[in-house]
This record gives sequence, C-alpha cells and structure tokens, in this order.
Amino acid sequence: MITFSIITITYQAETVLEKTVESVLEQEYPYVEHLIVDGASKDRTVAIAEAYKERSDAADNGHTILISSEPDKGLYDAMNKGLVKATGDYVVFLNAGDFLPSVHTLEVVAACVGEGDELPAVLYGETDIVDSNYQFLRHRRLKAPKVLNWRSFRYGMLVCHQAFYARTDLARTLLYNTAYRHSADVDWCIRVMKEAEKRDLPLRQVDAVIANFLTGGDSKQNHRASLNERFHVMCKHYGVLMTVVMHLWFVVRGIFKK
Repeated sequence: MITFSIITITYQAETVLEKTVESVLEQEYPYVEHLIVDGASKDRTVAIAEAYKERSDAADNGHTILISSEPDKGLYDAMNKGLVKATGDYVVFLNAGDFLPSVHTLEVVAACVGEGDELPAVLYGETDIVDSNYQFLRHRRLKAPKVLNWRSFRYGMLVCHQAFYARTDLARTLLYNTAYRHSADVDWCIRVMKEAEKRDLPLRQVDAVIANFLTGGDSKQNHRASLNERFHVMCKHYGVLMTVVMHLWFVVRGIFKK
C-alpha cells in the first residue's frame, strides 16, 4: 500500500493548527506519517500537537505522529528538516491552517497511483481557498492541467504546493533552496518535475480538490517580495526572455479579466 508523509511546519500556530491536525486525524486511509516540525514556539502549538498525537494513538488508526520543536533558520530550513525525516512513498506539505477537504482525501490520492513498475513522480490535484473561519471562498484561479510538466509553470504555479505530492525518494535529493525566502516552493516543484522528466517518470493528475488553502499566508503578507523572487526563479528555469514575455502576458490577461 502507498504510504504518505504529511509535513506540517509550525511556529506560534496555536490559533490555526487544530484544524490542520483534525483533518489528518479524520483520514480513513491508515498509511500516514504526520511530521510536525515546530520552530521552538512559545505558545500552545506544541501542546496542541502532543494532544493530537495522544488522540491519534488512542484511535489506533494506523497513523504515526512525529513531533519536533527546535529553532530553525526559517520556513524552508524547517521544510528540509521534514524532508530528511520523511519515510513515506509520497511527501506533501500541509501548512498550519491548511487542511484536507474530506475524510477520503488520501484514499482518493492513493487510488490515482495506477499500475506500473514505477510509481509516478508526482500526484497533483486542485485547491480551494478558505477564509479565516475555514469557509469556502473560491476555487483557486489557476487550474491544474491534465498534462503537467516542469515547463507548465511558465504560466504560473498551476498546482498549489499543498496539492503537490512528490515521491519522497526524489524529493529528498532536491532540498529547498534556503537562499529564497518566499518562493523556494515554486523552485522546488519545478526541480522535482525536471528530475521526473530525466527519469522518464509520469506526473499523474488527481481529478479532485485535495487541499484547502487558508488565505493570508507568507506570500500574501510579503506580496511584492514574493513576486520579485518568483520572477528570478522563473528566469533561472525558463530564461530571461521567456520570463519577460510571460509576465507581459500576465499583465494583459489581468487587464482583460477586469
């Protein structure tokens, strides 16, 4: 059976962590490893995580909960710590405040692995945006394409990070670039897909919403810096000319959608 490593990065997350861990606890799929990587929070974050572990152990649902709490060098350093520890077939990052939309979400993702000698490099799906009360706001504007490869992200991050399940053996060899502060996730997804192409491994679509994304995260709070950094990420992978052309297209598209 396919095993999943879910990684949740936390810091001072007592107000949002409960929703995330509850959605994992409710999963009917048993082959789950949930790593909570905390950055030495001073609030009740770790206590909430420990209480969640006790509930999961008591439920005897097959899930393994691993909690660590220590200072880190930022979000992407913490993500790398989680990647190194992950042991599942696939790894996905579910931030504090984000959550799995259904008790069957992991079953749906696992069912899309398909047949074959090699596991797909990536399983990916759709994302919904929710507000601070975890109520549906809208479907994510960018749609996950039926056929995805590393060139697809020229048109923007078509698959949300929380809906991007990467094969752990690939992901561990491609740690996040901690020189980026806001867009290392975009760079990482592209590099994972490039590696998939090198190894001739498929990327398989999950035709369903598989993540609920809490609006107002880091990229929202640091919007200008995030856009600037993302521009440099795209230049690195697609070249300056292509990136400039695509950004001009983004502007035109935005004007006509108003």
